Amino acid sequence: MTPPALKLVFMGTPDFAVPSLLALHESPHRILRVITQPDRPRGRGRKITLSPVKQAALRLGYDIAQPVSARQDDFFSLACDPAPDLFVVIAYGNLLPQRVLDTPPLGGINIHASLLPRFRGAAPIQWAIINGDSESGVTTMQIAGAVDTGDILLTARTPIQPDDTAATLHDRLAGMGAELIVRTLDRLAAGNIQAIPQDDRLATVAPRLTKADGRIDWHQPAAVIERRVRGMTPWPGTFTFQNDRRLKIIRAAAIDAISDAPPGTVVKGFADELRVATGDGVLAILELQGASGKRLAAADFLRGYPLAPGAVFT
Repeated sequence: MTPPALKLVFMGTPDFAVPSLLALHESPHRILRVITQPDRPRGRGRKITLSPVKQAALRLGYDIAQPVSARQDDFFSLACDPAPDLFVVIAYGNLLPQRVLDTPPLGGINIHASLLPRFRGAAPIQWAIINGDSESGVTTMQIAGAVDTGDILLTARTPIQPDDTAATLHDRLAGMGAELIVRTLDRLAAGNIQAIPQDDRLATVAPRLTKADGRIDWHQPAAVIERRVRGMTPWPGTFTFQNDRRLKIIRAAAIDAISDAPPGTVVKGFADELRVATGDGVLAILELQGASGKRLAAADFLRGYPLAPGAVFT
């Protein structure tokens, strides 16, 4: 017997939520309304920009609502008047009041880009790479009062590859989340899913990153710095200074070399290499960006801005 289709209100804003919206659109389940953040000015030109979820919802022809806050007077009716069976919430950007969550029979379901209870918080993808985890994944869970603490419904896992950046892992997890949310709703409709409480003793946090977090500490080991570069690509990006010149580090590799030079010191390598001593080992900077704003391979950068051994990054 085919399980009944569920009726839902979808809440989401960034790129990560779009594959799930598309997957639910193709599923038997029925999206009654899409709620996303208001259009806002972005970028240097401060041009009004639609959220990625709004752009997708417009293409698909959904009714769209953009309340300023989940606590404004009309949010309850926008979310609950369509009489959904549940909410699907993916990086929406607002916490839902308990009165709203208590209204649909099945409450709210969230996708989180980690293997909960590890990396609760705003930047789980980045911190998984920065911390050197061997795997990551996505979790569907029931929405609870505290952020990312709800009972777990389903998980899906993926290895973190040695060359993964936050961008590549983000895209892979977004696709996995799309498949997982449909499977979760299918099993909810069939009544054959068991919610599992999180073990708070195993919980770790993934706090929001800032631009200041991207400054490289050359006293750290080369392998740690290399992971930080990948984990902060494309945002907030990692950077260092050479004299007063700010340099953004795009790609780097910890290499099998030893140096007794102070951390941050450029050390001798091949003519087209940029090697820097760290607190443990040597980091090869493969691609970087200077004040010109153009990304350059290290060899191309050095042709225009030579850095002799002994130059210091801070």
